[in-house]
Amino acid sequence: MIKDFVEEIKWRGMVHDMMPGTDDQLNKEMTAGYIGFDPTADSLHIGNLVQIMTLVHFQRAGHKPLALVGGATGMVGDPSGKSAERNLLSIDILNHNLSCVKAQLEKFLDFECGANSAEIVNNYDWFKDFLFLDFIRDVGKHIPINYMLAKDSVQKRLETGLSFTEFTYQLVQGYDFYVLNKEKNCKIQMGGSDQWGNIVTGTELIRRKGGDEAFALTTPLITKADGSKFGKTEEGNVWLDPKRTSPYKFYQYWINATDADVASFIRIFTLKSKEEIEAIEKEHEQAPHLRILQKTLAEDITTRVHGREEMDGAIKASEILFGKSVTDDLKTLKEETLLNVLEGVPQVTVTKAEFSNVENVTDFLSVSTKGEIFSSKGEARKMIQSGGVSINKQKLESFDQPVDFHLLHNKYLLVQKGKKNYYLVNIVD
Repeated sequence: MIKDFVEEIKWRGMVHDMMPGTDDQLNKEMTAGYIGFDPTADSLHIGNLVQIMTLVHFQRAGHKPLALVGGATGMVGDPSGKSAERNLLSIDILNHNLSCVKAQLEKFLDFECGANSAEIVNNYDWFKDFLFLDFIRDVGKHIPINYMLAKDSVQKRLETGLSFTEFTYQLVQGYDFYVLNKEKNCKIQMGGSDQWGNIVTGTELIRRKGGDEAFALTTPLITKADGSKFGKTEEGNVWLDPKRTSPYKFYQYWINATDADVASFIRIFTLKSKEEIEAIEKEHEQAPHLRILQKTLAEDITTRVHGREEMDGAIKASEILFGKSVTDDLKTLKEETLLNVLEGVPQVTVTKAEFSNVENVTDFLSVSTKGEIFSSKGEARKMIQSGGVSINKQKLESFDQPVDFHLLHNKYLLVQKGKKNYYLVNIVD
């Protein structure tokens, strides 16, 4: 547990802006605070992890975290940080997305720990029966147009086009804060720095409509040292859902973090103490080639998101291509993980008849694979004799040894030719 929430996230580099009095309120009493999550996909991605970890630290400091999944705001669209208006989703799709997002949040927050148990709230609950005329009378009249126009999120879109729907988003989000303030005694809203305008609209609405005081805190938007966007790969977002981003690829994203980035990442995305992190950094400095910081970060966050078993599988999978894995490690990999780690590796198809009739490894690697691995028996024989060929991570001892290797998942053989060339042989009917 931690005592001072603001001090904790400050040393972690997670404070961008904060309304005066916020830390006084948090040090005075257990406080309810919320962060909103966008349900426009059926999974959160690692870009959401900053906010998730903010709520985790908030709860560890003894406060009550509220995670708002925007069933209503997801139907509108937030212009903050956007260059164009997004497509709106149907109720059925939104409801499906909401259930998926809830399940992911439950991996991080404690929902059964007494007074400061986490809660998930859905703003569709209070917006579904709210009539338009009631909204503009009870909410719209409290916030002047010039106040709304002054927001950066609005100003940046005025020239390219901003719909009335998106323009009113800050009122909708502001009303969320007002409702949670009245019904849950929620006194602080947190979010990314691009949400500052929307958040302070909520504090203003609470002040003008109810006369109460509320607070705001934002985190910086994560950037990478090389200028590329955090959380993105060539394939797109790095998702928390293993169906969208496999645990192996998830692990690889973090293990491949540069030294320039990993120092900030390990502070933001793990719960390790300042002393623990500084000790790991000192160890890393003495042997940077061992990538101790990256391994610590990758193991910690992959375990938190996917569980220990999947994390162990990701490490074993990494060892296949990048380390000294053995046949037994290869046998324990799930088929899905095996195919993920070997994505992009050439695949060669051999029929079961061809496989069962082959006399030795030389014939198998040249004739049976139709020259796709070795163009001739002589080439195969020469490389096998020099110790440069292995099947299922087992080095071939002789060019005339039988092909009696265990089929992975009853249909695959992994052939390694030299140090870096891999082939996945698929034995089919």
